[in-house]
Amino acid sequence: MFQLVYVSSVVPETAPDPEAILRVSRVNNARDGITGLLYSDERRFLQVLEGEPLAVEQAFARIQLDPRHRAIVVLLRREIEAREFGDWAMAHRTPGDDADAFIARVAELVAHAAPAVRGTFQGFAEARRAA
Repeated sequence: MFQLVYVSSVVPETAPDPEAILRVSRVNNARDGITGLLYSDERRFLQVLEGEPLAVEQAFARIQLDPRHRAIVVLLRREIEAREFGDWAMAHRTPGDDADAFIARVAELVAHAAPAVRGTFQGFAEARRAA
């Protein structure tokens, strides 16, 4: 099993619809046996993908070609014993959302992840509260 974590900036002109992204991702990822978590706050995407190495790398290659992303940086590529994210999920915060509830939701979604992955997602959620 393989895991990849990346961060990217949202291209402002694209104004991505998180629900539409999630609908398409669920279909593609179910087909390819990929699970993970996508965090979006209208400025950045932070995503973990996990599955068979070839499937994860192919999904990431599609993401790199997606015009909604810029400044894509891989934070982690590693072999894992078992999936840390059993279902595909998305954490999305829009302006006006309750920050504490959002941070609690992110903490719940990453509860079974490795400490470095958990810390990255929780750090992003906390940073958005401060912004």
